[in-house]
Amino acid sequence: MAKQSPAKIKKLAAEAKRAGAANRAEKKANRESVVSNSSDVLDAYESVDHYWREIGLAAPVRRALIDDGLFQLSDLRKVSLAAIKELNGMAPNAIRVLVAEMKKADLSFRK
Repeated sequence: MAKQSPAKIKKLAAEAKRAGAANRAEKKANRESVVSNSSDVLDAYESVDHYWREIGLAAPVRRALIDDGLFQLSDLRKVSLAAIKELNGMAPNAIRVLVAEMKKADLSFRK
């Protein structure tokens, strides 16, 4: 392989810098769009999680329940306690709150 001229090396370095700058600009634009999209997603959760918010569940738990199609306490009759425990974001305190609320409403989880 022949040795490259200084002009060729300079040209390749400039192209690499431009490509890197374009890549950084694209990543920055993607990050900004993710931030705006995530606020839209959070607004969508807020419109349907009012019941879970009233009983005092944390945001990750509320999102996990809504993602699983559980919008109110009576929906929990469709699933087992083991399935609820396996949801991503479900904390032990949330399980205790849900079980207590189910007992107050005289409901039970699916067997």
